[in-house]
Amino acid sequence: MKSLIRLGAVLISLLIMTGTAAAQTTVPAAYHLNGVQHIYQDWNNCGPATLTMGLTYFGYEADQYPAAQWLKPNPEDKNVSPWQIAEYVNNHLPGTTRALVRQGGSLDTLRQLISNDFPVMIEAGYEPPGENLGWMGHYLLVIGYDDAIQTITTHDSYEGPNLGYSYDHVNTYWRQFNNLYIVLYDITREAEVMALLGDDADETVNWQNALNLARAEAIANDQDPFAWFNMGTSFAGLGMYVEASVAYDQARNVGGGLPWRMNWYQFGMLEAYVQTQQYDKVIALAQANLNDGGGQYVEETFYYGGLARLGLGETDRAISNFNGAISFNPNFTPARVALEDLGAS
Repeated sequence: MKSLIRLGAVLISLLIMTGTAAAQTTVPAAYHLNGVQHIYQDWNNCGPATLTMGLTYFGYEADQYPAAQWLKPNPEDKNVSPWQIAEYVNNHLPGTTRALVRQGGSLDTLRQLISNDFPVMIEAGYEPPGENLGWMGHYLLVIGYDDAIQTITTHDSYEGPNLGYSYDHVNTYWRQFNNLYIVLYDITREAEVMALLGDDADETVNWQNALNLARAEAIANDQDPFAWFNMGTSFAGLGMYVEASVAYDQARNVGGGLPWRMNWYQFGMLEAYVQTQQYDKVIALAQANLNDGGGQYVEETFYYGGLARLGLGETDRAISNFNGAISFNPNFTPARVALEDLGAS
């Protein structure tokens, strides 16, 4: 009974916390970013191809393979996470282009950035038309918008160049990834980017703003699994792992639950369960990834399985898992750090 009371109290607290809102600026009614080359992705290469399209705006060659070589050395890798994209651009790409990851974006966010000549990647849910492949994650490069026809223009590495998605479509599928966006910019314009982001320039405030967005959606529909999932992601970003784990539990249990590929792309749930020592849940989710026909090609499957094994005192199995992540992607730094901490690197 006490655990049920605690659960109810946490759920109520998830829905009543408050925070600040991002600043807004006036933008033109339509804008198109010129000088961006389209690239069709190679196998499993959505992330590197979409990033490379954005980089062509800054004069980089329209070749997706240098980025792929670092981001996903194994071509079977099903996912490139936003932090990996930022790490590659900021620390391994020659030149002065930089990448900034933020959550809880809006159409206004995209319009502000694009109209000031900043390419923006977004991560969104995707259901390939006519192919019966089911839900998956997908990056889009936003290069324009038009308020008159309520359309965002993208270079889509799978569907083609100058592809328009309605504002409603973007709002529906973008929120499935916590409205995450990656701004590409030259370091000489960093102050401009931060000014456009307003209080979202501060990462902690940004997580709070994203939490407020997800909370409002959960209040509007408490059976919306994506709203609860996004609350969990934002709580995890704030280091509030107990609240995050409760929100993630709700996401798994309301409105039909989450898409079965969810844990190929977003890992805040696994992090929250590790941090709250719910190792059985982590292992079950990692095992489901291994059994679902694709999640075995996601290095985070092995990494979080390793953290759970470590938490259970199974050090040898944890080391094996961390080595499995590195053998799949030698540039996956969290697994390397974990091995170094164990003196096993």
